[in-house]
Amino acid sequence: MNDRYDADDADQGAAPYELVGYDEYGQPVYRQIPAQQAPQQSYDPYAQQGYGYDPYATGPQRPQSYDAYGTGRQQPATPSYDPYGSQAPYDVYGTGAQGTSAPYDPYGQAATSGQQPRVAEQTAYIPQQAGPGGVTVPRQPESAEPPVPGEPDGGSEQFAFVEEPDGDSEDVIDWLAFTENRTERREEARRRARSRIIALVVVLALIAVGGVGYLWHAGKLPGLSPSGSRTGTATPVGAQKRDVIVVHLHNTGKSGTSTALLVDNTTTKQGTTVLLPNSLALSGDDGSTTTLAKSVDDDGASGTRDQLDTVLGTSIQGTWRLDTPYLQNLVDLVGNIDIDTDTDVPDPDAKKKGSSALVHRGKAQTLSGKMAVAYATYRASGESQNAQLERFGQVMQGVLRKLSSEPAAATTTVQTLAQILDPPLTDKDLGSFLAGLADLAKGGDYRTALLPVQTDGTLSPSTGDSVVKDILGGTAKSPEAGSAVRVSVQNATGVKDDTEKARVVLLNGGFTFLEGGTASGARTASQVLYADAAHKADAAEVAKTLGLPAGSVAKGTVSSGADVSVVLGGDYRPASS
Repeated sequence: MNDRYDADDADQGAAPYELVGYDEYGQPVYRQIPAQQAPQQSYDPYAQQGYGYDPYATGPQRPQSYDAYGTGRQQPATPSYDPYGSQAPYDVYGTGAQGTSAPYDPYGQAATSGQQPRVAEQTAYIPQQAGPGGVTVPRQPESAEPPVPGEPDGGSEQFAFVEEPDGDSEDVIDWLAFTENRTERREEARRRARSRIIALVVVLALIAVGGVGYLWHAGKLPGLSPSGSRTGTATPVGAQKRDVIVVHLHNTGKSGTSTALLVDNTTTKQGTTVLLPNSLALSGDDGSTTTLAKSVDDDGASGTRDQLDTVLGTSIQGTWRLDTPYLQNLVDLVGNIDIDTDTDVPDPDAKKKGSSALVHRGKAQTLSGKMAVAYATYRASGESQNAQLERFGQVMQGVLRKLSSEPAAATTTVQTLAQILDPPLTDKDLGSFLAGLADLAKGGDYRTALLPVQTDGTLSPSTGDSVVKDILGGTAKSPEAGSAVRVSVQNATGVKDDTEKARVVLLNGGFTFLEGGTASGARTASQVLYADAAHKADAAEVAKTLGLPAGSVAKGTVSSGADVSVVLGGDYRPASS
């Protein structure tokens, strides 16, 4: 059943209604025509007080307003507004102090130019709601709140100020909240990124510090090392500990030997192969001069070792005789070697000349045992012995790089060779020694140096000392108690026989003679030099023995391996003359 306003209700005594507008749900809103209003007036929404009210307009006005339920409120006509007239106070509901209804003034004032009789207010009803006279009006929305008891209801003359939610304000609030959340997320992402970067930098710094610390502790940083490490700056050169073994390579296919010192400086953690030319001059037991090559053949391992100690001022712990067949087997046992070869080497077993080379010149050439022996002993026509000696040094360093750095494994390799070693060297001693050198060679702490000698086999003070002092100890070994004073003699008289005459005189005087060679130019005055103050008296005795003036004795540089150096000048007069 559709409840609506029926015009027949007017015949039943109900007051007539008129349409005044539509509510927020689109339903028509009616009001009852007051009895005192004979003519029906048309609805003008802009003539009401709430819309377009002019406080300065004159004449009666009838403001109207609507509450949240769509109920229309009608205000009585008010007299003309006098902005300068007297005013009567009014309460919060718009009721005057005398109980009369005051017109609404947007500036908070009510016109008091005269009192108007209060006109009964009629309430308009929405269809489908029960109204007076059986008229039904629409129901109120379920969300509407019922009137609070004790407060004026919709029939009172109060003004209803309804605040409707503003959709734009909610959108702005949502946008601000979204912007704030996004900004916070960005800041949080930046903080996390900064934390990750800082953590990464800290980790890298710790790794770098740890790596540098390890290299420093291992003595592998150039210029930086712990106390007593490979630079040896904390320990004087002469006080550094060295293990030295002399190795003699005997070429069984052809005559000839090659000699080298294997040096392990345990103080500086540096390994070196010192190549000794066969022309190196040595002193025999009788004080006579000999060469290294002749000493190896004539004096054997023990005699040559002692003579090398005398000349070089070092302490050799053992002698390793390595014949070429054993070298071939050694290279095969370590699994071949890789070295840079400087020349093509023909096959020594080839019957025809011009056959293909056994060893080719090039970088990182892999050599078998046979190839290694051929390369180590090869000396081309017109080459000096030093060229062949350097090839031997390359092969020895290549073997050390491939040999195990474990003492037990290296000892097994030595024992597999089945060599008979010269006492006091044993298989275990040689294996442990070679294992230490192998570790240095693999770590890049190994080098090869050639001992420079002059044409007459003597050591040059300027070049020989760089090897003797820096590698072998820096100074000659102090002679043992009761041993003879070693005297190096250099001839600057211009007469070659004067050297031999001085040698005989010194030997007869109980001194050890060392050949010092011939000076580049003649000198008029002789010199007798000593480096250590402990040998000052020995130098004076040498000068007296040779018949030189006492003024010729002075402190200066002496030859390597010598206690006193003598330079024979024109003032030297041999005793036999």
